[in-house]
Amino acid sequence: MDRMSRMMLEHIYEAVVDSGINPECIRGIICIYRNKFLQFRSHLVLTNGFGITCCSRDMMAQNILFWLGVTKPSYVIDTGCSSSFYAVVHAYQAIRRAIMRLLLDQIFASTHTVLNQDGRCKIFDENANGYIHSEGISVAFLQKAKTAKRIYATIIHMKTNCDDYKEEGITFPSNKMQSTLFKESYDECNVSTTCIPYIEGHGTGTRVDDHEELNVIDHIFTNCKANLLKIGSIILNIGHTEGTSGIYSIDNTIILMELGLIPPNINFNRPPKNLKAHLEGQIEVVIQQTSLIIDCIDINSSGFGGANAHVLLKSNPKIKLNNRLPDDDLPKFVAILRRV
Repeated sequence: MDRMSRMMLEHIYEAVVDSGINPECIRGIICIYRNKFLQFRSHLVLTNGFGITCCSRDMMAQNILFWLGVTKPSYVIDTGCSSSFYAVVHAYQAIRRAIMRLLLDQIFASTHTVLNQDGRCKIFDENANGYIHSEGISVAFLQKAKTAKRIYATIIHMKTNCDDYKEEGITFPSNKMQSTLFKESYDECNVSTTCIPYIEGHGTGTRVDDHEELNVIDHIFTNCKANLLKIGSIILNIGHTEGTSGIYSIDNTIILMELGLIPPNINFNRPPKNLKAHLEGQIEVVIQQTSLIIDCIDINSSGFGGANAHVLLKSNPKIKLNNRLPDDDLPKFVAILRRV
């Protein structure tokens, strides 16, 4: 089996087991998968004969169902950088339509990127000049809260939309449609934007995209807000995983909620000169590790073709006894696994 295919199935198994469910007991499941393997692995069809079954766009989704032995639909979603968010939205909507469990998988690997010249992601910075490409595998297992055995966070609301015609071109972000997405989302879930202390931004590291995103956030979230709005992006620290960036933002948000700490955004020096919210002291890009008790976090994502997505996550606070350390002196077993 192709190495990346094997890694994908391993992470799926880990995600299911981590949720407290036996993979053999999964029924009523939808698999949503998005990948770009064909961009650089089509030659495997000629070399070993497994290119179609292991590396093609459609078969990667079917391999998940085949391996788990489930019978529900599976399909590929590709909206550029917001692909994983769109997949999560489909998962969220399917669960709300009474599908009990849903598995979402996302893996991305590509050779086509918009790279900068100095090897540093400078998200939301005056000197933003592109991003660093990175690759990753991320798997999320979604369930209804009332039947879930383990809950890291709860999805309050998710919504998507797409940009309209733009004279600047299809890849130019639409301030109007991103603002509309935020407004409709908060109206539908009946949550005030003033309750949001931190936003996990998309942050591509390009001047146009970052400028438009910050202006939208300023317009929607800083009006009538007493406290400083903090903002950051996981892309600053790990690079841009493009298709999987949405799920990595969710991963980062869950860790942030669990620890109560916002990680610093490296390589940020100064904000854009014409950013009104910064000049008025309403938005702060976090550059130092910051303690913050957070109930809800907003996550934003957008594809380079205008496919926008938004999610509002609620934390699941847990009582930590003795900071999760043992309170006795009994010997403990430590499991160590080494793969050669």
